[in-house]
Amino acid sequence: MPSRFLRIEHLVNMVYLDREELIIIQTKVKFPFIYFFVEPNVVFVFKIKTTDYVTVSTVSDNGEWETYELMQGETFDAFHHEETKPLEGRGYFIQHNDLNAMVEMINKTIQLHRRYSRIHSGASVHIVSPEFAAGTLRVGLQHPKTVIGFPDFLSIGPLWKLDEKIGQVNREEWLTDNINFELDEVEYQTKCNNVLREIEDLSSDVPIYIWYGENADEQTGLRFILNVLKNKENDLFLMNSTALYKKYFPTKKNENSVFHTGQIEPKEIKFLFEKGEHHPLSQQERVHYQSQWESLSQTKEVLRVWEKDKIIGVPEDFYDEIIIKTLEKLHHDQENKDFINTGMVIGSILEEMEEPIGHFYLEYRIRHLIYSGKLELKGIPKSMRHYRIKLRS
Repeated sequence: MPSRFLRIEHLVNMVYLDREELIIIQTKVKFPFIYFFVEPNVVFVFKIKTTDYVTVSTVSDNGEWETYELMQGETFDAFHHEETKPLEGRGYFIQHNDLNAMVEMINKTIQLHRRYSRIHSGASVHIVSPEFAAGTLRVGLQHPKTVIGFPDFLSIGPLWKLDEKIGQVNREEWLTDNINFELDEVEYQTKCNNVLREIEDLSSDVPIYIWYGENADEQTGLRFILNVLKNKENDLFLMNSTALYKKYFPTKKNENSVFHTGQIEPKEIKFLFEKGEHHPLSQQERVHYQSQWESLSQTKEVLRVWEKDKIIGVPEDFYDEIIIKTLEKLHHDQENKDFINTGMVIGSILEEMEEPIGHFYLEYRIRHLIYSGKLELKGIPKSMRHYRIKLRS
């Protein structure tokens, strides 16, 4: 966030006159209400309206906020909001860290009260990583079903000791320092944590289908998800979307190469699911994938590709040459060599790639080439839409 503090006004629908900076010091739960107490006498009350997990940006959509003041001599432990009226006409600043802590408390409370019955008997659960492919599954697959998309791109960034706090912090720091997701890093991490909560919440009697394609993102995601599920007793089914596509749509595979689940149309996903032969993973297969994840979590590379049916770690500058060559080609098509929008450059690169690579990583390498003096910059590199580049003469 741009500021260390966040006004509570985007959470509480009021008119604000005064502004004070507050620090949350105490909480309590009286479901569906959560109380947050700040000195000297302010209490924020959040009412949970749904069992969907929240982030800072969505917390207003999944609940209601009201603000109260304790009367003289009244203690927080004894306070019940039903016995008094909420404040009107006052506003407060809450520190960003405290707002994140409030969201975490809300999610933990939601998790304690989630109903497994939302996944009815006979329903299926479908998991995919990265998240953008989840939309295709939600549209294409028939009800009842639950689709979970993991909001991370696991072909990039450190995987070292990702099962431990030290590895998670290391990955978060690398992503924060290098990758411009155009999303607050804490918000992004909250989304990841919420998906892990959703997986943890799954009832043991629902079948789980993991979708993936022939690319490093989904192949790494597959092994990560299987590691998350290692203590689950559910039947697990693997859905290799791109292999199934080539099998059942042979006339299309030469017209449009499909490397990613997100490239497949929803109606085709429905067809592939209905045609696929579903055999649950054996214990031996689970152990095999678990071993592969353990090997990946010991690597130090920050970039991976899918090559000869294997996840291969490659140097960080693996795509730099294609960035330079693409710019040379685009300059050749110009009358006079001039600055080119970074988004256009990245789009041209992606059109030539056989394996999908996230534009986030390419934009990171373009910034690196700028900082190292190989490219010139015009604009502010806060996102690929906001600046232009050209090769140095």
